[in-house]
Amino acid sequence: MTRDEFQRLILQGIPNELPNPKPYEPEINHAPKRKHILTQDEKKLALKNALRYFAKKHHAILAPEFASELEEYGRIYMYRFRPDYSIYARPISDYPHKSLQAASIMLMLSNNLDYAVAQHPHELITYGGNGAVFQNWAQYLLTMKYLSEMTDEQTLALYSGHPMGLFPSHKDAPRVVVTNGMVIPNYSAKDDWEKFNALGVSQYGQMTAGSFMYIGPQGIVHGTTITVLNAARKRLKPGENDISGKLFVSSGLGGMSGAQPKASVIAGVVGVVAEINPKAVHTRHSQGWVDEVYTSLDELIPRIKRAVAAKEAISLAFQGNVVDLWERLALDRVSVDLGTDQTSLHNPWAGGYYPAGQSLEESNRMMAEQPDLFKKKVEETLVRHVAAVNKLVGNGMYFFDYGNAFLLEASRAGADILNDKGNFRYPSYVQDIMGPMFFDYGFGPFRWVCATGNPADLETTDRIAYDVLAQIAKTAPSEIQLQLADNMHWIKEAGKNKMVVGSQARILYADSEGRIKIAEAFNKAIANGEISGPVVLGRDHHDVSGTDSPYRETSNIYDGSSFTADMAVQNVIGDSFRGATWVSIHNGGGVGWGEVINGGFGMTLDGSADCDRRLKLMLLWDVNNGIARRSWARNEPAIFAIKREMERTPLLKVTLPSIADDELIDKFFN
Repeated sequence: MTRDEFQRLILQGIPNELPNPKPYEPEINHAPKRKHILTQDEKKLALKNALRYFAKKHHAILAPEFASELEEYGRIYMYRFRPDYSIYARPISDYPHKSLQAASIMLMLSNNLDYAVAQHPHELITYGGNGAVFQNWAQYLLTMKYLSEMTDEQTLALYSGHPMGLFPSHKDAPRVVVTNGMVIPNYSAKDDWEKFNALGVSQYGQMTAGSFMYIGPQGIVHGTTITVLNAARKRLKPGENDISGKLFVSSGLGGMSGAQPKASVIAGVVGVVAEINPKAVHTRHSQGWVDEVYTSLDELIPRIKRAVAAKEAISLAFQGNVVDLWERLALDRVSVDLGTDQTSLHNPWAGGYYPAGQSLEESNRMMAEQPDLFKKKVEETLVRHVAAVNKLVGNGMYFFDYGNAFLLEASRAGADILNDKGNFRYPSYVQDIMGPMFFDYGFGPFRWVCATGNPADLETTDRIAYDVLAQIAKTAPSEIQLQLADNMHWIKEAGKNKMVVGSQARILYADSEGRIKIAEAFNKAIANGEISGPVVLGRDHHDVSGTDSPYRETSNIYDGSSFTADMAVQNVIGDSFRGATWVSIHNGGGVGWGEVINGGFGMTLDGSADCDRRLKLMLLWDVNNGIARRSWARNEPAIFAIKREMERTPLLKVTLPSIADDELIDKFFN
């Protein structure tokens, strides 16, 4: 398809004449069929809701088609309207636009739906089993049309994938404001999501799916590398400094969890990851993210032992149920150093976790047709899962929750996961690693995408970022030298590890100072032609400031405020009036619908002086909002970090806590 034809189709939006129906393509990794949850009257409502996107002359043809989709898949995806062109992150100049910022958003949301990136591309789901960019193809077509037409004095409002419309605003306003799943709090149960999504009125945007900031598994591989690296350091004996030969075992090779094998190799350990879906295994193996694949535990276990003995940095995938792997490791008394889980347990009853003893096909059928039995099987499997983990922990394994709601759902299933005080017996990785070592100091997953699509531009940004961090490290305090050293090593080696899937993107962990100085350097390089076009900045929502999640991002907040969501909401509002190109706020993320509120942003750098002004304002707030909250929670690293920032930024004045002595408090309540 020519560039002109592609642009014509974008500008067309929803076509006047109906396109031909699209055949169902079984080779594509499709979303599981959703359970039937609507009453007959609600099904009628869902159908009326879907038809409102189309001229009345088409209703007689589309109504039976959409009704059939609802019955067959539990959702109305409008497959007929899936575009004939390939969706991927094209060079920014390929998108028809009146606003460069709008074109950058088109590029980013297209990347989320790239076949090489998206988990279920035909259902517009990027990762996590239900992390959607849009609910249906009409929303995609209409949004792209609006973005192609908008100016820098308009803002597009997106309500859970639905483009409500273009509204007059101003140049400093966001070009797009995204909300996903923002339901009334008493209606955030998992069945509420099923119902509202089936009706076509709400969606689960995950974190970076519905906010257009997903960059493939690279987006989490750096954080996973940092986590595995520091978890392995915890297993070093006195006098040891080499983590090679440590054995790391986990599960999941999907959109986010697929980073684990690559991260294991980069960290220098033996990584073993189980995955039940053969298509996911094939994708990660074909992309080079998994070194070797095994379907037999009789073959895998000896291979693990050889890799550990030889201190190989290697990734091994087990195509099968992770519980079978854990139980075999426990039975054979294999010495596992590090263990976790990255199945999508935030979504346990709709494809996020599969019961042992059932094939993938049997499970998917049971999920849709016998949901109560499926739930029972999942809960039984979680009990077995935890029992095997407990045995290996008894033999010396360090196990941590990886923020996927494993501990939470295992406890709800009745597994032996609680200690004598009724708390989880294992820590969240945020409690042990990411919180005290990174988030409290302001370090988090800073991302950028070279909008030209030119790999040479990405190489230039890698070099610039390294040089900036190296300069910062010369005078940085000892408290953050390890973080800087790990990130300098990461960005120096990033190109060699071939992590680009989809857009020309990169990630590294940086604090407020690092993010601002890197962004300034990028903007200057665009202005002088060293980088040949715009760069889009962003981050994972899994960050210092963007997410209130008591079982993950804010699990090391101990002042009782971990179940509040003021920080995430304040973050998005503050970003929006300080210069973000787009902002998003979601109910639900990696730990589940109703369990978290999270926000994100995107910012397009164009080399202008105005852009330089906005990036300094916004990035300072985006990080320090979170450090201030963590400081007020009495987290000592955050108190150190916010005091340091106030010294650098005279206009920043943050309320600091006065810390009471425990002995004084204990007198009154013991």
